[in-house]
Amino acid sequence: MAIATVNYHVKSNEVQAFHFDVNGVVGNLISPELISVKVPVTDIRKKNYSVNFNKDGITFINAPTKVHGFDESEAWTSDYESELTAILQQQIKAKEVIVFDHTVRIDDPNATRRPARNVHNDYSEAGVEKRLVDIVGAQRAHEFQQGHFGFVNVWRPVEYTIPSSPLGFICPRSMQEDDWMNIELEYPDRKGQILGVAENKTHEWFYQSDMTPEEAIIFNIYDNRGRPHLAHSALDMEGDTAVTKPRKSIETRTLVRY
Repeated sequence: MAIATVNYHVKSNEVQAFHFDVNGVVGNLISPELISVKVPVTDIRKKNYSVNFNKDGITFINAPTKVHGFDESEAWTSDYESELTAILQQQIKAKEVIVFDHTVRIDDPNATRRPARNVHNDYSEAGVEKRLVDIVGAQRAHEFQQGHFGFVNVWRPVEYTIPSSPLGFICPRSMQEDDWMNIELEYPDRKGQILGVAENKTHEWFYQSDMTPEEAIIFNIYDNRGRPHLAHSALDMEGDTAVTKPRKSIETRTLVRY
């Protein structure tokens, strides 16, 4: 079994927060207290370790895309979002898909957005409520809340096979309720709230090695009917020190109605 280093949050009576773009400098980040821990990680490509979206809130799929640039022009967004809508309709039976964010991450010290190396989930309960209203407005948010909806992310490599820092997940069945904690997000123009995760020796970590741009991960961030949500983080794998090019990936956030 592989070994990786992850950064867990630390429980505290004090408010914990990430501060972004500090002093007006894009990419300047101040983090809350984190603790680095070595964890065993199962490679589901090599082991008989199956997961599915309904039971575990995550699925790994083959999903070739016609989009390869993912550049700052964003001319690719319409085509890519059409692809993602079709994928989510087929894979998780979404009846409506609203794509609201794309984040390209590059594991380079000079990159604006690097892989997230804290164990987390993208939204707390309060964060979900605020984001839902931000996206669809108060009236439609009420309509969503009367039915079955969720926030779902789609992640894939960009340009080439992932050489390092793959995206890893904790099996939801191995987590305890009090592993979670609220973490504030402080931006220059807005605020948000995510869920951080504290260390627990019972956590079962997994990932898929050598992912290519023709593959993707669909994972649940929130579901109002109780489908598990996934704690996740970039993994610093033992043996990755000889990597010569940085990991590039794109993570897309969606609001779905079932």
